[in-house]
This record gives sequence, structure tokens and C-alpha cells, in this order.
Amino acid sequence: MTRAAVGVIGAGAIGREHVETMRRSDSCVLAAIAEPSAGGRAYAEGLGVRCYADPLDLLREVKPAAAIIATPNATHRELAIACIERGIVPLVEKPIASTLADAEAIAAASERSGVPVLVGHHRRHNPIIRRARAMVAEGALGRLTNATVLSIFYKPADYFEVAWRREAGGGPVLINLIHEIDLVRHLCGEISSVQAISSNAVRGFAVEDSAAVLLRLINGALVTLNLSDTAASPWSWDLASGESPNYPPQPAAVQTHFLSGTEGALALPTLDYWHYSSAKSWFVPISRGSVHFERGDPYLAQIDHLARVVRAQEAPLISARDGMLTLRATLAVHKAAKTGQIVQPDQEMEL
Repeated sequence: MTRAAVGVIGAGAIGREHVETMRRSDSCVLAAIAEPSAGGRAYAEGLGVRCYADPLDLLREVKPAAAIIATPNATHRELAIACIERGIVPLVEKPIASTLADAEAIAAASERSGVPVLVGHHRRHNPIIRRARAMVAEGALGRLTNATVLSIFYKPADYFEVAWRREAGGGPVLINLIHEIDLVRHLCGEISSVQAISSNAVRGFAVEDSAAVLLRLINGALVTLNLSDTAASPWSWDLASGESPNYPPQPAAVQTHFLSGTEGALALPTLDYWHYSSAKSWFVPISRGSVHFERGDPYLAQIDHLARVVRAQEAPLISARDGMLTLRATLAVHKAAKTGQIVQPDQEMEL
């Protein structure tokens, strides 16, 4: 089968992650790169592909089947719609956009045209997450009652030498917690209300360094999320899951996500499953086992899924509309922390 030709717009760290993933893929091939910097041009030259300074020139001249948009968030709307208008399937890195209005514009353009959009929440493609979602759907946990998410890690001082990372919008809520919000929606259900407290007490930047969040889901379950990028801790998905070689392996198994229901409980990323073999009671011993799964690279799975979306073999695992809902709930965390009020994302977040 012919591999789908893919253009990559933006040759920063995440753009290069996609390029390197495509080099291992049997379903997609790199067609060209768009990147204005000298470093980007040198990178493309080393790969033997053409580099365009203007991404619209890439779309117009190369006409790839798909394009990966790995550029600053504020540019996502223009580039995604440019792809859609040309019948090119965009994979838009998360978040889908910097504002709800931009996200809505992308979703509306996709829905009007019939050109699908895939949003780059790559964790959904992880076999661990696929297995956990199946267990919840199959009723292994019964009715979901609670979930707890830990996203606590330490970013070094040189990370903040980039100015925007010290400013509002550049903190761990929109950079990191958005992944957890997306997984909550994917695994547990839609969010009806958000409460949050944030703090910048450690670094003192304009942006938060820690947050505590409480979600109520439409199905009645309650979810707590604990976030910090200034704590010396292994309790984060990136450090615990082993899905990226950029992070060192941990000396012992670490669990970061805990889902509980009326029939059982599940811990991730280890997929430890707790349930009663007989009568349910805290006076009765509870059984524990580890659920089998095959490890896999979520970035590679995402690229292969993109090829199937291009061929109309599958719908996007996370569409533009779905990505907008994740962004809306994440922005609601900021609003709840700022106002001290309970925020209902579907009613109180303006486009």
C-alpha cells in the first residue's frame, strides 16, 4: 500500500518528534517541512527533503495528503483551515488552538467541508489507555464513582529561560494538565463542573506552578487532579508510563491515575486491577491482579491512525470538536482558579 505523503509544519521539538516517528512508519512518509529558521532548513537538508519558509507554499506546491501542524498555538486556526480548504487532513498538535473561538472555527470548517481533523492528544493512542477505556466500557469497574490524577514533577530552571513559559498561559495547566483533562474525558466521561485553586508561591512567576482541581462529571463521578511542575516527584504520566525515551526509567513502578467504581478499581499506568471475588465489603479481602497489554509507541500508533483517517478507513480518535471540548474544560480550570467560583464549562465559557 502506498504510504500517505505528510508535510510537517514547524520543525521544533514536537515537529521533529513526528518526523522521527514517520521514519519508523510503514503508513506515512515525510513529503516536506515548513520552517522559517536556519536550523529548520539545515534539519530538512539533512533529511533530504525540501524546506519551505512559508507553510502555505508547502500546501500549495507539495499538496500532501496530510499535514502535521506543530507551530505556536495562535497559528493553529489559520493553518488548519488552510489545510481543510485544500482537502488536506491536518493533525493539529494540542491544544487545538489558543482560544475557544479559534477552536470552534476549526471544528466548524471541518464539519462543513467533510475534511477530518485529528488533534494530537497522543496519549489516547497508548495501549495502556486503550485497555483502560475498554475495561471501563465493559463494566469491570461498575459505575464509576471517583478518580484521582497526579501530575507532579520538576521542571529545571533553564526551562523557564524562554519568556512565554513565565507568563500567563505558559504554565502547567495549559501545557501539562490539558493531557490529564483529555484522559478524564476519554476514560471517565464528560465534565459538568470545575473547581480549582492555583498557586505561584514557589517560583513567583505570573504563571501558576501548582494547582488542585475538582471535577464533577455528568455521570455523577468526582475527579481530583493534583498538579505541580516544581515538586521533586515521580508521580506523573510522563515519568511513570515509559512511553517516551526523553524521560529516564523509574527505579520502581509508579502509579499516577486511579479510577474507582462500584465493582472495582484500576491504577495506571501499571493497569493494576482491584476487585472482590466474593462479597463486597471492606471487611473482606480484595483481590489484585495486573491486566495484560502489549506495549506500543503512541506516537507511531497516532501516525498510522492518521494514514487510516486520510484513506477514510477510520474517523479521528479525537476530532476538532472533541479537541475543543478538552480545551474548554482546561480553560475552565483557569477561570475557576481566578474567580474562586464553580465553573460549568458548557454554559460559562465564551467563544
